[in-house]
Amino acid sequence: MRRPVALRLYAALGTTAVAAATGVVLLMPEASAATGGVTGYATQNGGTTGGAGGQTVQASSGTAIHAALCNRASSSTPIIIQVSGTINHGNTTKVSGSSCNTAADKIELKEISNVTIVGVGGGAVFDQLGIHIRDSSNIIIQNVTVRNVKKSGSPTSNGGDAIGMESTVRNVWVDHVTLEASGGESEGFDGLFDMKDNTQYVTLSYSILRNSGRGGLIGSSESDTSNGYVTFHHNLYENIDSRTPLLRGGIAHIYNNYYVSLNESGINSRAGARAKVDNNYFRNSKDVLGTFYTDAKGYWQTSGNILDNVTWSASSSENNPAGPGMASTTTVSVPYPYSLDGASCVPGIVGQTAGANKGLQVSTGNCSVTAGPATTRPATSAPVTTRAATSAPATTRPPTTTAGATTGAPSGTNLSIGAGADGSSKADGTSYGNVKDGNISTYWSPSGSTGQISIKWGSATAVARINIRLAAGSGTITSWRVLNADTGAVLTSGNSNGGVISFSRTSLKKVTFEITGASGTPRVGEFETYAS
Repeated sequence: MRRPVALRLYAALGTTAVAAATGVVLLMPEASAATGGVTGYATQNGGTTGGAGGQTVQASSGTAIHAALCNRASSSTPIIIQVSGTINHGNTTKVSGSSCNTAADKIELKEISNVTIVGVGGGAVFDQLGIHIRDSSNIIIQNVTVRNVKKSGSPTSNGGDAIGMESTVRNVWVDHVTLEASGGESEGFDGLFDMKDNTQYVTLSYSILRNSGRGGLIGSSESDTSNGYVTFHHNLYENIDSRTPLLRGGIAHIYNNYYVSLNESGINSRAGARAKVDNNYFRNSKDVLGTFYTDAKGYWQTSGNILDNVTWSASSSENNPAGPGMASTTTVSVPYPYSLDGASCVPGIVGQTAGANKGLQVSTGNCSVTAGPATTRPATSAPVTTRAATSAPATTRPPTTTAGATTGAPSGTNLSIGAGADGSSKADGTSYGNVKDGNISTYWSPSGSTGQISIKWGSATAVARINIRLAAGSGTITSWRVLNADTGAVLTSGNSNGGVISFSRTSLKKVTFEITGASGTPRVGEFETYAS
């Protein structure tokens, strides 16, 4: 590999006891999470509303999620399940009932409809546990992280797919999620977002897919062409070997996505598939569009895409790359309205909006961002209580004061999202990439008390301000320098404990934050960079 790569109350049925046993908390319908804003093909075929209008339940275990599904009046009774905490094999068991069909080794949405699963509070992480949708319809999954789901090794779940759909699935909206693995098939992982065996009317929006051998497929084989009508927009694909997606038959609309480090191939249109590919940004990638590994050709219509350091392989009987010109080979019309951000601002827009715990922010369609719908925090009182909806965690950070710089968190686009990172020797268990992943809980530490960490781009980028955000438990930085790593010039220096640092606007390919003095071991959670 090229990388380490909620519950309706029926007193007669004794569900109060079930709630107590599984950690389910009941809320009245008015406390439900807001889930408006469905886009793309999920708006078609009658639309996708999930559990809107149904009971709202809060759950902090996989068993509680299953109990919520199983205690509905029927398999189609609308329900909103608000999830917080870590969901894993240890807290996910099979629950039986007339309105469900669950399993212990995955979150099973099988033979059901009208369900919303939404992460709230401090976040919802499905750890090594996949979400499986089968013979189901009208499903919304929003604001959750699914990570490290394996098909081999231990533990296994969902055939190795983070989110998998199969067997007559209709109208699914997956939004503001983070799907990630830690390698490819040889490390036990499969696809991050797979659809097969007659899955239609799906939208994946404002999400992150990263560090996997396979982004996802639409159709499991060249004969499985009953899938399609899928929209992908404002997603970040980062460090993926292939399948972004692999499309066999059917139609996909792919717009305003940011692709970084597609290592072997990207959008793979095969077996008569048609892809409409609009205003995407491809960076540091190979064979980003075409028909690959088969002689069963697919087709594409392209417009407004930006290719930034993209390479192409030669054509052959089983490889038909679209580049370097990426000329259209078909026409595709879509039945819904949409607004296109200019491709040049896609990295910034996607960096601010994509993934879980970003406040459900969305693009306005003109290269700016607006706040998304609010979500409800998990209840802390006893079961059967009413709580007003509150906002999801905000992305605005508290002001910080840094010597020689400014007061207050910087505004604008964080240029580090999607960029590269390297540095001096790192402490065990830390990673350079942790400083540019938008997650303050992951970090890089030097191997001692001093060292350097860099953000880098494939082309010259103007930077005038950085923000060094330290993770919990960090040692105290007592002195530092900011370097133009292209020339070695010192842009500024100081003695503050991280924070916002300003200097003369400089065009460079690599900027370095060098820690020259510290008490204890620093933990740099985020190294943000800004143009102004």
